[in-house]
Amino acid sequence: MNFLIVICGAVGFYLGSRSNSEDFPWLRLIHTLLGTLLVASGASTLNQYIERLYDGRMRRTAKRPLPDGRIGPGNALLFCILLASAGTIYLAVAAKLLASLLAILTLLTYLFAYTPLKRKTSMCTLVGAFPGAMPPLIGWAAATGRLSLQAVELFGFLFLWQFPHFMAIVWMYREDYARAGYLVLPTQSRNRFLAWVTALPTLGLLILCLAPTPPAGLVCRIETFLLSLGLAYYGAQLGLRRSTADARRLLVASIVYLPLAFVLIVADKT
Repeated sequence: MNFLIVICGAVGFYLGSRSNSEDFPWLRLIHTLLGTLLVASGASTLNQYIERLYDGRMRRTAKRPLPDGRIGPGNALLFCILLASAGTIYLAVAAKLLASLLAILTLLTYLFAYTPLKRKTSMCTLVGAFPGAMPPLIGWAAATGRLSLQAVELFGFLFLWQFPHFMAIVWMYREDYARAGYLVLPTQSRNRFLAWVTALPTLGLLILCLAPTPPAGLVCRIETFLLSLGLAYYGAQLGLRRSTADARRLLVASIVYLPLAFVLIVADKT
């Protein structure tokens, strides 16, 4: 996950830098990615600290260091605070202040909005998509010191992609999530919820690909539209048949989709 965050931040930084006439700031890119990685690592560790008791109830997370007892909670808390603090300070000093502020906003919304909501409402997915889509904004802000419409559209692109990606994971591990008390799927009408939360964002991706002012040219928009059609197909298969095999195929498709889409967008600007 941290690798994906760094890639998304790098895409935002590159596209933001291309909007300026100055030479590409390679050193600032390295600083930005390092700072982003530190913040993301701190957020991930803090999340595992907060959810350590619940992670122990899930098969796929029971062997994490905290629920498995390999690391003490006190040591983990100190480590993640140091990571997150170092990352935000590093971004402010070595990149741009706006990038650091966005990283702090991401950290706070992820830990104190999305994380507790997972045990309260299935709308947590919507809330969690906001911090999940922030890396391109952090990269763009680090490159330019400001945000623009193109940066917001990159945010929207990643925001919408998360829903089919996460729904595939949720459906594959729905029993695990239920065992830990996470309400990522509603107790009633979960089939309808799965279908709509998968279908509407993929439709949104198709619309965003053809937006009049996307961060890409006409050829790239058509290419990403066709790529999004493939993602929508696998999303529809999961919504209609609701099998673990369909969820796994959608997960693979979403993992392939995002880097390919970013490669097309970056190549269009090169």
